[in-house]
Amino acid sequence: MASADVVKAFRALRVHRADLETRRIVDLFAEDPQRFDRFSVALDDILFDFSKHRVTGTTLARLCDLARAADVEGRRAALLGGEPVNATEHRPALHMALRNLSGTPMLAEGRDVMPEVLAERRKMEAFAEAVRTGAIRSASGAPFTDIVNFGIGGSDLGPAMAARALAPFVAEHLTLHFVANVDGADLGDTLKRLPLETTLFIVCSKSFTTIETMTNARSARGLVAARLGEAAVAENFCAVSTQLDKIAAFGIESDRVFGFWDWVGGRYSVWSSIGLSLCIGIGAEKFEKFLLGGQDIDRHFAEAPLERNVPVLMALLGIWYRNVWGYATHAVIPYDQRMLRFPAYLQQLEMESNGKSVSVSGGPVEEATAPVVFGEPGTNGQHAFFQLLHQGSEIVPVDFLVAVQPSGADPEHHRILFANCLAQSQALMQGRSREEVEALLTARGSSAAQIEALAPHMVFAGNRPSSTFLYKRLSPRVLGQLIALYEHKVFVQGVIWDIDSFDQWGVELGKELATRLTALVSNPALATEGLDSSTAGLIAAARKHR
Repeated sequence: MASADVVKAFRALRVHRADLETRRIVDLFAEDPQRFDRFSVALDDILFDFSKHRVTGTTLARLCDLARAADVEGRRAALLGGEPVNATEHRPALHMALRNLSGTPMLAEGRDVMPEVLAERRKMEAFAEAVRTGAIRSASGAPFTDIVNFGIGGSDLGPAMAARALAPFVAEHLTLHFVANVDGADLGDTLKRLPLETTLFIVCSKSFTTIETMTNARSARGLVAARLGEAAVAENFCAVSTQLDKIAAFGIESDRVFGFWDWVGGRYSVWSSIGLSLCIGIGAEKFEKFLLGGQDIDRHFAEAPLERNVPVLMALLGIWYRNVWGYATHAVIPYDQRMLRFPAYLQQLEMESNGKSVSVSGGPVEEATAPVVFGEPGTNGQHAFFQLLHQGSEIVPVDFLVAVQPSGADPEHHRILFANCLAQSQALMQGRSREEVEALLTARGSSAAQIEALAPHMVFAGNRPSSTFLYKRLSPRVLGQLIALYEHKVFVQGVIWDIDSFDQWGVELGKELATRLTALVSNPALATEGLDSSTAGLIAAARKHR
């Protein structure tokens, strides 16, 4: 149950909303020539501009009151101190230790984890560099040319997103591939393009039992053994897992196994050995720059006051719109084609973490929780769903992400891309009035009747909020910073909503039912009695087709 102070803080915010109902964002700029300076924060190479939001200084003060009422600062200390903030599984959530480059002690329930973290990182990076340079070779005796990562959820989304985002930094002689879906098309379409003899397969599954990952891995193993011989499995496979007996039975040598810990949730695991494919691709030096970016944000999150703390501000703006204004969706639009998978990565991070309706104490939550997160790179999204963003009946707050300088791309293309990013955030805020539409149509020579008919369709209400993350260039360090900003944002929102952001019990039932139904789908002789009529009917219809 929310504390009386949290209830009071939410009530104050809802009263305050009335003060902004009739005020437009453009008017807030007109009233305050220094608004951009007041409502932006520079953080190393990243500039966080939140001036295009329906907020004033009073709004921010009341949002920070809410954060303090929810004890965000105390819970932050518990998180960083290695306390079991994952309440239902009685575990810390100490992924920050994975990007701690200094080795400064970090405690998990009183035990310093850094010696083992550093040792595992050194082992993983040494292997990655040996693969990258050709010191470790394939079963054919030739250097590896292709790397295939088998994983799902965080074991796929993290490294796949980061590898694509950092493609300009990947060694030219290596190609990284990611297979997640148990749909055989994912594996089949990937393998048909690969030289099997010089392909390294990385099996990422902490338990080494994840059905999708292990199904794909076993299929690839069978193909390697059939074509190259059983001995090739030990040369062309490695694993990120903790189950040494299962790994040995698969045929992978112990010196090619890299672990991580139960205080690392899957959606936070890209910083760990799960990032092996990324480390091979960009090299250990740049991988540590990536980790450094995450460490930068950890320090900022720990030290900056709430009023200038970027992940806290991101979280509070999300609370403002989700709970006070009732906006149920949130768009993330990177103006960078290589950031194609970033919105999908954030979908898991936000919706798996905070898609909860039960509070930490076990009762129902008192406020709406995670919004639906979606996105697509600009400018592609402009020709797809931006119509809804500009004129739809639902208001969707937007995060824009854009680099000033391109990485490995044509500068003229990038100038057009950059201008589009600024134009979209400006258009969402300004809109276009009836008077402006009529003036535009008059200048085009439209008749009065034509103007009367067309004008209503061309009016944009505007007053639609957005944030912009501006950075010099998308480097490994900047990508690490961006990911960590969103991680800490999610944590702060979970604290305010009084939910456990680190468990995901909602995915379990579907897994259990799928295991039971696989036998019925595979064996037409098995009876379907006891199933609901829909499921039984669908199985019967499928059996007819088979």
